[in-house]
This record gives sequence, C-alpha cells and structure tokens, in this order.
Amino acid sequence: MASSPLFSMSTMKRDSFVMKTITSNKEFKFNVSNSFDKLPVTSPTLLLTGANSLKWGQNESLLRNRMQCCAVEVKNMPGYPMGKKFELDDVIEAQQFDRETLNAIFEVAKEMENIKKNSPGSQILKDTIRTVEGYSDIIVMRHFESGAAKRAAATAGIPIINAGDGPGQHPTQALLDVYTIEREIGKLDGIRVGLVGDLANGRTVRSLAYLLAEYQDVKIYFVSPDVVKMKDDIKKYLTRRGVEWEESGDLMEVASKCDVVYQTRIQRERFGERIDLYEEARGKYIVDENVLKVMQKHAVVMHPLPRLDEITVDVDADPRAAYFRQAKNGLYIRMALLKLLLVGW
Repeated sequence: MASSPLFSMSTMKRDSFVMKTITSNKEFKFNVSNSFDKLPVTSPTLLLTGANSLKWGQNESLLRNRMQCCAVEVKNMPGYPMGKKFELDDVIEAQQFDRETLNAIFEVAKEMENIKKNSPGSQILKDTIRTVEGYSDIIVMRHFESGAAKRAAATAGIPIINAGDGPGQHPTQALLDVYTIEREIGKLDGIRVGLVGDLANGRTVRSLAYLLAEYQDVKIYFVSPDVVKMKDDIKKYLTRRGVEWEESGDLMEVASKCDVVYQTRIQRERFGERIDLYEEARGKYIVDENVLKVMQKHAVVMHPLPRLDEITVDVDADPRAAYFRQAKNGLYIRMALLKLLLVGW
C-alpha cells in the first residue's frame, strides 16, 4: 500500500506506537498506555495519510476478507430499535448519521468511559483482529481538499475515517461535540447554540450544524465577520430540515441566549494571500470574562482546539469552560468508532 511522502504507517502496540516519517526516516515513539491501551489489540495498524490518492496492492482482497465488520445485529442497545442492522462502513460526513445512530454511538462512547486496563471490557478486540504486519485495518485521513475522503472511500477496501477534508467536514469532531453537549447540558432537543468565528472555512461548525439538525426545536446563531459568514449550503440544509437559524453581529446578545457558545479560531492559512481579509476578521469576536458575565449559569463554552487568542486564558478557570472536557470526550468517541468499525457491537 502506498502512502504519502509526508505521512507514515503507524503501528500500535499495547504500550506504545511508532510513527515513522517516510522522507526523513525518523521515528517518533508515543506512550499510549493511558488511552489506546484501553482497547488492546494483538497488532492493529492505522495508516495516517494525506496523499492525493490511494493505491492498493495485491493484498487488498486479503484485507477485505479479514475485516468484514460492516453490519452487525444490534442487541439490547438502548435507544436503538431491536433487530435493526447497524451499518458503519466509513466515517466521511455528518449527514450519514441519523438520530438513532447517534444515540447508539454515544452509548458505546459511554462504555468506553468506563473501560479500565485489564477489565473484561478491555478485551473486546483481543483475538478478533488479525492483521498482516505493514498493512492497516483503518485509514484515518486528513486532506487539504474538500471531498477527498469520500473519493478515497469509494475505492478503499477497508474503512475510511475522515479526519478533516479542507473546508469540507470533520465528522468525528462533530460527533464528540454533540456528545459533549449532551453530557454538559443534559439534552439535545430544545437547545440554543451560537457558532462563532470562521464559519465559511471552519469544517467543524459545518459538520456540527448537520448533526444538530437531527434534533427537535434547535436554534442556531451564526456570529462571524462578514468575510467568513456561514455558507449558503448549510443555511439551505437547515431551512429544509426545519431548523431555525439567525445571523447576528452581536456576540454578547447571542451569548446571553445560548446554552452553548461554540468558538472557533480564524485560521491564517484559509485566506491565502489575502492578508487584508485575515486582519479584518481576526480578533473581532473574543470570548472573555465579559462574555461569561452575560452567559447563563448552565451554559458552556466549547472550542475544537487549538486556540489562538479567541478565548482568553482567564476563561479556563470558569466551570462553564467545557473545551478541555470536550477534548477528552474525543478519546471516547474515537474509541467507540474504532470498535464499531472493526468488530461492531
């Protein structure tokens, strides 16, 4: 299997994994005993790639035969109809998840929170996964071009997880975002969410908007500089799904109404050579102590991270700053996806 000269084959073991760059031949070792060790595997492999295209060797059929975990009978899964097939071949875009599927994934994520090392639950992949050294069971793909992951999934014989495709989507981030909202606010129906920052190029807010449309009586506020407003395709989708949305230039007013203030950073690389537009957009909307003062006591501030200066550091001490807990929830959601893609329920 060919990989990009910029990325590498990453092999996980029980206590560490090694990432080796192709161009420099350097190895970087990471200790994952507190995270991936909760899902022990004999020798699973993930291919992290940013290549423009994926080329498969003669062993593609072998991988396809080994990894047949696409549809599994759902049994005793709260919130999911008995006897219904749960199908998860790839994770490409937010629109592929309906409300029932989201509930099912979140149930598995909650299981992942409770998994401890050497507990019975931690053996779910042992003796189940059989891989050939040097090949992968799942491709986690981040690419600069929108739609790249979907094209890869059309040709791949193993699951593809879209880890961000340019300004397109970031479905796993949206999954952990919705999971976090449920954990923090206690509900997903009837919530008010303010999306702030670069909404034109921010793939996280696009995917989040798609998922929020699965719930009832949701209202979304778009707060952004004029040069990076939310694109019309998202607005039309929300309107078609009956989701109320409103554009506003007043962050303080929106923050006072919302259950969730979802801040994003203005990314310099999204503006190309238009430095003037970047300077016009950056720093216009900042979540600070003044914003916290108008927020409701139960409301939370979220951010996909990393941040620049769009959330001041003094906000971190406030219990409504949920972004670090949000990041931790990403571990549980991605553990759940690996389990569902590789072995099912």
